Amino acid sequence: MAKKVLIVGAGYAGIEAALTLNKKKKRDEVEITLIDKNPYHTLLTELHEVAGNRISEEGIRIPLNSIFKYTDVNVIMDEIKSFDFENNRISSDKAVYDYDYLILAMGSSPNFFGISGMKEHAFTLWSFDDAVRIREHIKKCFILASQENDENERKRLLTFVVAGTGFTGVEMIGELGIWVKSLCKEHRIPREDVRLIIVDMLPRILNTLGEKNSAKAHRYLEKKLKVEVMLNTKITGATENSLIYDGGEIGTKTIIWAAGIKACDDAENCDIDRANRQKRIKVDEFCRTENKNVYAVGDLGGLADENGIPYAAMVENAIQTAHGAAENILNDIRGKELKKVKVKFHGTMVSVGNYFCVSEIMGKTLPVWLSMVMKYMVNMHYLWEITGFRGVWRYLYYEVLERRQRKILVEKHWSTRVQAWWITPLRIFLGVMWLYEGIVKINDGWLTEPKLASFLGVVSSSTAGDGADVRSAVTGVIEIEKDENDA
Repeated sequence: MAKKVLIVGAGYAGIEAALTLNKKKKRDEVEITLIDKNPYHTLLTELHEVAGNRISEEGIRIPLNSIFKYTDVNVIMDEIKSFDFENNRISSDKAVYDYDYLILAMGSSPNFFGISGMKEHAFTLWSFDDAVRIREHIKKCFILASQENDENERKRLLTFVVAGTGFTGVEMIGELGIWVKSLCKEHRIPREDVRLIIVDMLPRILNTLGEKNSAKAHRYLEKKLKVEVMLNTKITGATENSLIYDGGEIGTKTIIWAAGIKACDDAENCDIDRANRQKRIKVDEFCRTENKNVYAVGDLGGLADENGIPYAAMVENAIQTAHGAAENILNDIRGKELKKVKVKFHGTMVSVGNYFCVSEIMGKTLPVWLSMVMKYMVNMHYLWEITGFRGVWRYLYYEVLERRQRKILVEKHWSTRVQAWWITPLRIFLGVMWLYEGIVKINDGWLTEPKLASFLGVVSSSTAGDGADVRSAVTGVIEIEKDENDA
């Protein structure tokens, strides 16, 4: 009889676990079921692009049916409410699911650290809905500000604060730095009237990266995007109209919280040991919880390195722990020895707006342009793994053809919104032919010999040769006559 494997959560970890089980299982060996409350997988690393109106929200939402269309994975849309580990059963409001093995992959949720008023008054950037909500709120703020007569209220509407200088916070404020330029132009608001602020109690932004990349991103935010960077600043509270910190208060209608995470709120009902203050689930080196047929992976699992330090909540951690857990489940079914799950980080890329990016790949710092290329390549590689060509094309469509902010020349002409997009292939062809003909003419000696008259048809090469023969003949006759006269 096939073993039932339930996977709760369709994030990076859940998708990887399901695909790994499907790929490596034998016929009728495993029955795989993936449960999530949404019918789609969200590219969490690209949420800032939607919140900052760079791309459409459809660009980060991948239907689960398209991922598992040609697999044996059963996809169920449901929200799990309770976990009964003793009886190998989980439940929702409408169904009960039995399992032989369970993979918990529900991810993480924002951690407000008990700061007064923050949960009630701040936006978060941790889901598809969060990104859309922030985007629409910012649009509304500019509309209201363009009509507001009260100066103090107008300032609050045009002040945007991001709390947290980690990856999410820096990427979010970077997108805002680009977007506000077009918003100001659209609503006839001077750019000087808009305040963009990023706040953290840490001494530098992107604290997990090297000082060089941190300083580079800091300089770009301040010099190019006109962002106010407030470091060594402890946030103590939030209200409907302000952010409160040690020593002051910022009047604002927009606080975006990106300063910390913890285990997913959906896992609060799990009666299971926790690993740390982030409430990540305690696991052994095989990603097993205290219940040996229950695995916790990704941001939810507290897998630690050799020094006992939990791995960072990043996509690479999610994918590698999920892959390892899936393989160990198959090994356990087959009576084989389990393998220790080890996470190897290859690098990090952080975009700051459309055309600036910092990265550290295998300990190396890449230049801005190469960092951007690597970020796109990593996204395309991931989409190729889970959806194939369709997913890569879909990604490029939204990132290039339908990009909303600061399109470069080629992007503008390729956009389907521009009716002249079909002319682009013709222009490329003409450009290539122009270069080709230029190279041919240089090789034919156009830079060293007079060729223009022949090219324009004024005199042909054969005519030029005949003329030379006539001149030679005439010269010979004149010389003969001269010799006869002398004689």
